Amino acid sequence: MTTVDRPATGTVELRPVDVDSFRGLLRRQASTVTVVTTPGLRGDRLLPTLPPAGFTATSFTSVSLDPPLVSVCLGRASSSWPTVAHAEHVAVHLLASGQQEIARIFATSGIDRFTAHPGWSTGPFGVPLIGDALAVLLCRVVRQIEAGDHTIVLGEPLALGAGEDGDPLLHHRGRYTTTVEDWSESW
Repeated sequence: MTTVDRPATGTVELRPVDVDSFRGLLRRQASTVTVVTTPGLRGDRLLPTLPPAGFTATSFTSVSLDPPLVSVCLGRASSSWPTVAHAEHVAVHLLASGQQEIARIFATSGIDRFTAHPGWSTGPFGVPLIGDALAVLLCRVVRQIEAGDHTIVLGEPLALGAGEDGDPLLHHRGRYTTTVEDWSESW
């Protein structure tokens, strides 16, 4: 482990990293809000007739163009983890600026997220697809990499879809926002 034993010589003050300061720093990064879904699970077999799993993620990124690969990260303490751990396919939905309620539903623990948000349908491989998303990637899970208390899930996009052209839903400083400024409030 590397530690910083003296302050930086420039204008930025560096200090040791702890969980709370690390979380606070990450809140300063604006992230696209995505919902990841996968079919239900019984034992080690995926069965699309069982309730599916889904979660809100702000840790989505493209990894490679050739071959196409994307990644999402999920904490292994998450209620969705047991299903995602065995998933062969997932859908990554990039939410549009008006979909804060969907993001909240899929970020809430202890509820049936798919009953709370009935605007979904079953897609290929039994993967739940959320309607009206800005974009959707149907992915085959190609690898899972443990990283601290999370797992990085690498997916190969098999199909994609785009909804209406619009602005993405972003998460910044602990709240949902978008790229569009409301100029009417500033005048």
